[in-house]
Amino acid sequence: MIARRYLLPGQGERFIVLVAGISLVAVALGVAALIAVMSVMNGFRAELFDRFQGLNGHAVAQGYGGRLPDWRRVIEEAKKTPGIVTAIPLIEQPLMGSAHSRVEGVLVRGMTIEDIRKTDVIAKTVKQGDIARLKEGERVVAIGSGLAQNLGLKVGDSIALISPEGTTTPFGTVPRIISYEVGAIFEIGIYDFDKAFVVLPLGEAQTLFDMGDEVGMVMMTTLNPDKVEEYVRPLAEKIGLSALVSDWRQLNSALFEALVVEQVVMFWVLSIIILVAVFNILSSLIMLVRAKTRDIAILRTMGASRAALMRVFMTVGTAIGGLGVLLGLGLGFLVLEFRQGIIMGVSRLTGSNLWDPSVRYLTELPARTDPAEVIGITLLALGLSFLATLYPAWKAASTDPVTVLRYE
Repeated sequence: MIARRYLLPGQGERFIVLVAGISLVAVALGVAALIAVMSVMNGFRAELFDRFQGLNGHAVAQGYGGRLPDWRRVIEEAKKTPGIVTAIPLIEQPLMGSAHSRVEGVLVRGMTIEDIRKTDVIAKTVKQGDIARLKEGERVVAIGSGLAQNLGLKVGDSIALISPEGTTTPFGTVPRIISYEVGAIFEIGIYDFDKAFVVLPLGEAQTLFDMGDEVGMVMMTTLNPDKVEEYVRPLAEKIGLSALVSDWRQLNSALFEALVVEQVVMFWVLSIIILVAVFNILSSLIMLVRAKTRDIAILRTMGASRAALMRVFMTVGTAIGGLGVLLGLGLGFLVLEFRQGIIMGVSRLTGSNLWDPSVRYLTELPARTDPAEVIGITLLALGLSFLATLYPAWKAASTDPVTVLRYE
């Protein structure tokens, strides 16, 4: 009851209430910022991981010199290996693509028709056309949306793929140029892939690169990507003379390690906002204790114990922190819900592109909230708020009622 009365503004105490209100808002902003930023970082890492692994698998067995003659044996050995779920052959090489007098660097990938249709990041992200138009024996390809935009292509247009390994003549090597019809345009959501990827049937890729019955690599997925090294080690020992086995950590280690470091740094930097808010709670409680010195002395003479007075002021400070945490939770989830609209609105106001896909990898701002992190942020804010109440509460409990009443 006493704590509730002290939370309300009294005569001549509006400045104390103002400081307490600022403390509450500061706690709310700190909690909201932590929840929003950590959720975005989690979403960014998860989206990148899902799309990278959906397109590149968890591990690859790559042939030496870019050629893997006995790929069927590698697939057979991979399927026998515990922990490896799928193993698919593919060819992937950089070339040049040309259309409408424009030339762009492209990354050509050849896969079997069945594997193309089973790759969700391609088959389920088609924006125009139909992936079913890709058939063996027909020169039809699927391309990324960024590449289609850069070359001015739409479904039904032709794209010429230029291979430097062409026909040898007395005047030098003549590049091989083969035209393909665009049957589908997909948008994976990763800018670097969308601006370069060209997918075609495996047989057409073998013809384009003059590889006969060979492939470039075998891509594998496992039961648990975090244990991929454990799963592929036996396979690497069996096929070490034919292919080099690499997992996703080796292929993309720098990117994902940088994201983890950035996430940890952002957490501690944003925690400073809550720490500053806690100092505001501390200062407002100290002012409140000084303003209520006469009340404290009267309560002591009426029989209130030191512990009771400590509970009063600890309750006041913790209530301010708790209300700030609740407000911050609501504000944080509200920001996450409308994050894309906020980015677009700020971009229009400032006239700058805050989310450039060419820099950020992904075309949209992702978010994935981790309940454990939300609980941790809540406990951190409540814990710091509680610690901030200890000194003012102890100071109030240590007040000598005789001295106060004598001079006041």
